Amino acid sequence: MTGPRVVVIGAGVVGAAVAEELSAGGWDQITVLDQGNLPAAGGSSSHAPGLVFQTNPSRTMVQLAGYTVAKLGRLGCFLPVGSLELATGTARLAELHRRQGWLAAAGVPARVLSPTECAAHHPLLDPDLIRGGLYVASDGLARSVPAVTAQLDLARGRGVRVLDRHRVLDLRTRGGRVAAVVTDRGEFGADVVVCATGIWGPRIARMVGVELPLAPLAHQFAWTGPLPALATAGGPGGAEAAHPILRHQDADLYIRDRQDRLGIGFYGHRPMLVDPDDIRPVEDADPMPSVLPFTEEDFAPGWAATQALLPATRKAKVEEGMNGLFSFTVDNMPLIGEAATVPGFWLAEAVWVTHSAGVGRAVAESLMDGYCSSFDLHGCDINRFEPHHLAPAYVRARAGQNYIEVYDIIHPLQPMEQPRPLRTTPFYPRQRELSGVFLEYAGWERPQWHEANEPLLAGRSIPAPGEWAARYWSPIVGAEALATREGVALFDMTTLKRVEVSGPGATAFLQWVTTGEVDRPIGSVTYSLLLSADGRIRSDITVARLAGDAYQVGVNGPADLAWLAGLAPADVVVRDITAGTCGLGLWGPRARDLVQPLAGDDFSNEGFGYFRARRTYLGAVPVTALRVSYVGELGWELYTTADLGLRLWDTLWRAGQPLGLVAAGRGAFTSLRLEKGYRLFGTDMTREHDPYQAGLGFAVNLGKGDFLGRAALVGSGAPDARPARLLACLTIADPADTVAGGEPVYHGGTCVGYVTSAGYGYTVGCGIAYAWLPAALAEPGQTVHIGYFDRLVPATVATEPLFDPARERLRS
Repeated sequence: MTGPRVVVIGAGVVGAAVAEELSAGGWDQITVLDQGNLPAAGGSSSHAPGLVFQTNPSRTMVQLAGYTVAKLGRLGCFLPVGSLELATGTARLAELHRRQGWLAAAGVPARVLSPTECAAHHPLLDPDLIRGGLYVASDGLARSVPAVTAQLDLARGRGVRVLDRHRVLDLRTRGGRVAAVVTDRGEFGADVVVCATGIWGPRIARMVGVELPLAPLAHQFAWTGPLPALATAGGPGGAEAAHPILRHQDADLYIRDRQDRLGIGFYGHRPMLVDPDDIRPVEDADPMPSVLPFTEEDFAPGWAATQALLPATRKAKVEEGMNGLFSFTVDNMPLIGEAATVPGFWLAEAVWVTHSAGVGRAVAESLMDGYCSSFDLHGCDINRFEPHHLAPAYVRARAGQNYIEVYDIIHPLQPMEQPRPLRTTPFYPRQRELSGVFLEYAGWERPQWHEANEPLLAGRSIPAPGEWAARYWSPIVGAEALATREGVALFDMTTLKRVEVSGPGATAFLQWVTTGEVDRPIGSVTYSLLLSADGRIRSDITVARLAGDAYQVGVNGPADLAWLAGLAPADVVVRDITAGTCGLGLWGPRARDLVQPLAGDDFSNEGFGYFRARRTYLGAVPVTALRVSYVGELGWELYTTADLGLRLWDTLWRAGQPLGLVAAGRGAFTSLRLEKGYRLFGTDMTREHDPYQAGLGFAVNLGKGDFLGRAALVGSGAPDARPARLLACLTIADPADTVAGGEPVYHGGTCVGYVTSAGYGYTVGCGIAYAWLPAALAEPGQTVHIGYFDRLVPATVATEPLFDPARERLRS
């Protein structure tokens, strides 16, 4: 026998893919269970209309879709008819150019076509009614039920046991781990359970105490009667479909053909949320649990919009329809991975047919290869959520709003509007008094800038970006950035997740899980990385040793907390201290002038050196002070308990007024960090990259002894070899050309990379973009072009950092 005992719950297109991929990898103790009759067991896969659009702002989602297209194509379950996303207005046409950039950056060929070219691809389109369209030749139609059959047949051929008509009643645990799946037809022992049940996911997960931020919603899909125009323009040999699938997002529509009929999906109706516990049993459902009666009144606007777009439908009728259930999450991303609280319980949830085979591959890789995958799954990690994300009221509100906005043009900085505010820092009242303009991050209200700082604009010429980059922007952002460089500024750092790692084994544990040397004297601060076993970056962290067996660790989010807690031995305690604490970044050349008179300790350069930490007092407030900076200036991160947060702000604010202290927002923070070349995990580097590619080799101490991922790094030769691709700093001369991130980078007409972070450097006077490039093009002085909407923006590779390369200001 090879591999653990695995039970996959759910034999839809995702569960089938997981079983097939695991069996292809050599595991042979796999059982697949489903409550319905296979292959159409009654879940979302059984009624899915099958349209596959690979376009997505997430690079990972594009890659998962690409894998699905390739695999289902090999299995004969995919019709590559292509796709057209249509624009009837100028804003949508601009958005199509942006979307083409996402695809180019991920290696998927696509073109924005003229109205005449669009009409040549689809016989029902009238070129006079559209402005253009995004054409993706490799998109098409997935035949989901045949895909289930094909993948389960392959799995059965390798010994996988597939059992339908088995309803799961309970999940048993032993010692906190999953141990068995209880069904109405017997119990199945399990070392690993993979939950791939889609709309039933929340119900199954609750059996082991896991809450999922997932809500089923009913979505409308209808078929027309015969259309003569399609009958005369049909494909060869009576193919099921012969024309590109369509999306008319401004009308919330997608459209496919099936011989001489059209299938129409419509998102423009009210969100129809369904409680997972209210979904009908298989035996009572007609025709299936995931299909509800069609509500014609909700579909009426969609049918009118279809007739307006496609004149050939104006004499046709809607002959049949359904309200089909499928899954939405609070952030529109899938739920993948092992639940932190129940070892052995894995999720492959909220996955549409578009990404199904890719997710099956990713889950199988992660199971077989020690949580490592060829896909960057950080944005899909089941453990990425804060507690409030799991509240039923929040899940319903966000899932419903995400349904409404599914085809909207969304700016990268656009915050959710409701429910807000949820989490506020102790400094929120003062930030509101300063007329802070708040965006949202992980539920926190976080100021982007403060309108009270408008007087800082006097005598300054702050360049304005173009229309897109100027959304959620003000020239005050630039003024706050310059004020930081010139004097001193306060930044709210509370939203940075803080973890306490303590206990007799804390030092040995952190030595093992991080790349840096943390076994240093008390008061030391170490910038380090968390790696997977394959040597790829899981996160970057800051480790402050506050006592012999106690550390404060700054991490990037709940997934890092789950990773550390999951690896910690019995003599180590990993505790999230974020909610009970708060923090301010006090940075700028006058930071010491402000803080020293308040402190009983020596805050001089000699008495409190760079990358040192200390527990001390500022006035009446006990603080943990870390001399670190994410903006490249002298200063400290100052942490205290939440009850004393407002007192800390007021103490610093009063002392800082003679020095010109300002409160600065996230906009200034981003500009300053880009000038210094500081990386942002999840954007600049992800689980796709190793430290040396990302320019973070300095954070890897190979001489300290063994650590997680070390063997893979050394074995790959990465420490000594020049990487094939590098993260490079690009400068852009014209402020109006400042890009936003995610754009493709071209050289000689070929896409060679993509932008990660971008913004404007107000100190250095140019636009800044970080981008992944081939090593040969990452040399300073090279010229490349960034695809920005329908333009090519010239950019020059620069030596980084752009500001204070000798780090004199940091160490002053």
